[in-house]
Amino acid sequence: MRAIIVRAPGEPEALETVEVDEPVPGPRQVRIRVAAAAVNPVDAVTRSGALAAAGLMPAFGPGDGGPAGRETIGIGWDVAGTVDAVGPGTTRLVSGDEVIGLRDRLDVPLGAYADALVLDEDAVARAPRSLDAAHAATLPLNGLTAFQALDLLDLPAGASVLVTGAAGAVGGYAVELAAHRGLRVVASASAADEDLVRGFGAELFVPRGAHLGDAVRALVPGGVDSAVDTALLSITALDAVRNGGGFVAVSGGPAVPTPLRGIRVHNVWISADAAQLGHLAVLADAGHLTPRVAATLPLEQAVEAHRRLEKGGLRGRLVLIP
Repeated sequence: MRAIIVRAPGEPEALETVEVDEPVPGPRQVRIRVAAAAVNPVDAVTRSGALAAAGLMPAFGPGDGGPAGRETIGIGWDVAGTVDAVGPGTTRLVSGDEVIGLRDRLDVPLGAYADALVLDEDAVARAPRSLDAAHAATLPLNGLTAFQALDLLDLPAGASVLVTGAAGAVGGYAVELAAHRGLRVVASASAADEDLVRGFGAELFVPRGAHLGDAVRALVPGGVDSAVDTALLSITALDAVRNGGGFVAVSGGPAVPTPLRGIRVHNVWISADAAQLGHLAVLADAGHLTPRVAATLPLEQAVEAHRRLEKGGLRGRLVLIP
């Protein structure tokens, strides 16, 4: 079968299409025949070597195989497709099930950019019935990131939450999930995206480029109860949060601000969760989530997909179709 791998970190051209043996599911695992794989920023920073440089995965490349790292790394986290084989002890899923899943390990030889992928059963849920594979493939990583960020804040209905980057893939889901939980959402995005994010459920809007802390406090005196910072604004977004409030960064490193003024600062480290994935699928079928696909490309055009991703300006995710 075909798979996209990286032998040595680099630019999009570092992505290679290779022929490999089909993976075999082990205990409590399933093999998914991939119908669609979303292209996410984490794929680009894995390919570039930035995650290895940050110590989030072992180094890889020529001569780096063995205990310190792999000679090749698989790319792609999000998958939608059909179960075509199950391992011993698998109880929830059977061959023929249409599913979505998340590969949340970084250091693996095969990712979702492939004809087939093996995942633990606990990382897979039945796909939304109302979505095609391309749209369903945008749910796992971005939807779970937003879902788990809001869980970290643990806000009661009626509390206020600022979502930065509200027009983005994670930000859009965060707005919709927060509104569904009964939260008052203040959205920050480009002025051109105001109607879009209000359509997601944002009650209040602050255009990007305004002084965020002042603009938010003009709408919510004293500051919002919390923030989900998908735009990685860090201390700039923290300034909009009230004393003793909550803050979630969706990336590590400099995106995680110092917890000034007693604000509880969290960093969401995404993890696959079948129950949460199933809940997202139900919400999508009920019309509470809006998956967005910027474009679809054949699997063999992964290099072009990464070039487009790095140019920016996308609304929704690029999706590879084997």
